[in-house]
Amino acid sequence: MFTGIVQAIGRVQALEPRGGDVRLRLAAGRLELEGVALGDSIAVNGVCLTAVELHADGFAADVSRETLEVTTLGRLAPGSPVNLEKALTLSTPLGGHLVSGHVDGLGRVLERREDARSVRFRVQAPAELARYIAPKGSICVDGTSLTVNRVEGREFELNVVPHTLQETIMDTYAPGRELNLEVDLIARYLERLLFGERAAEAGGGVTEALLARAGFLK
Repeated sequence: MFTGIVQAIGRVQALEPRGGDVRLRLAAGRLELEGVALGDSIAVNGVCLTAVELHADGFAADVSRETLEVTTLGRLAPGSPVNLEKALTLSTPLGGHLVSGHVDGLGRVLERREDARSVRFRVQAPAELARYIAPKGSICVDGTSLTVNRVEGREFELNVVPHTLQETIMDTYAPGRELNLEVDLIARYLERLLFGERAAEAGGGVTEALLARAGFLK
């Protein structure tokens, strides 16, 4: 588990093909690796990866074919900056929100515009994730915990303050950029709980009839 509070910006050193998948080598930047052991989890652009090698200035992690297909990690190149966060402990301040490091889908930046000292981004989410994104709710974007300002259909807006722009890779975002999205854990589990015993049945989704049976509509 993670908090979505990025601890350092790292850089890709190499992507080594390994029998159909990839070993990703990273320079850890300011990330403190003291106390990190082989097998520990580190989030890279919001993707939970397992450290399989540790070096003085970084680490390496294997990226499966599944992860390459459903995240942006396969689009990285040597020199690409990445957001890094070590897994939280019981003493870690929960400054963001609970993040699993399991990407739900890819978003795309539609617009970037200046707003005083902040930057506003308009992002399009996959249709299947739209129902989990709510105004003033939380969303994880490339490993960064952010508050959703506005929602309209599949599109949502983020207001990013100067500190976040400086401490994450968000200042590199431009229209067309693909982003790793992880929706709020509570939203996902709440939807599943609404199904009750019907959760074991294949297909379906949240409908008006389901909400009425659950007491959310009169």
